Amino acid sequence: MKSKSKQKLKTAIDVNVGHFSYTEGQVKTLPHNLKTLYERIKHYQRLLARKRKTNGKKAAQSNNYVEPKTKLRRDYRKVANTQHDIVQKFTTELVNNYDEIVIEDLDVKRMQNVASKGLQRSLFGCFRQVLAYKYQWYGKELFLADKFYPGTQRCSRCGFVKTGDDKIGLDGNMKHKTKHNEYVCYECGVVMDRDENAVMNLLALI
Repeated sequence: MKSKSKQKLKTAIDVNVGHFSYTEGQVKTLPHNLKTLYERIKHYQRLLARKRKTNGKKAAQSNNYVEPKTKLRRDYRKVANTQHDIVQKFTTELVNNYDEIVIEDLDVKRMQNVASKGLQRSLFGCFRQVLAYKYQWYGKELFLADKFYPGTQRCSRCGFVKTGDDKIGLDGNMKHKTKHNEYVCYECGVVMDRDENAVMNLLALI
């Protein structure tokens, strides 16, 4: 086991579609080049599905099928390489700068409205796996918040927890007409960034 200097610095990671939020800001997980690749992947998937529906098993024998399938595989590789680079750089930054960290027990099924859900889910799973490995390797502490911990719904100032139709969703709250990126506490009245609020709630668990 290797060692790094320990200063007892702490942080927390809130996982979102398109970015990771932590005490120092955000790291984009859906940069422009990935968005473009996701759209191309969707295009090739639809194209191949139409060809299979029209030609059945014979579709795979056609050059018009093999060519887009090859391009699809190429774009999958590009996505995997880009995601790997994002995860490796961010987890290295975390293990270099923080001795204690808390992350969500990732409920990937809630990650909606993304071009390729499967690819995003694989990124989140990879992030947790790589981060856990590096923290164990360097003898640092990784805390896992329970997936039912109301980090998004809880006010980090007063502790009030939203329930029922008061809850904030990916699109905000229709009842109170709040935006997707803001947290409004109906108890103490504080208005703050939704991701910042979630990070502070996670950080309170350490």
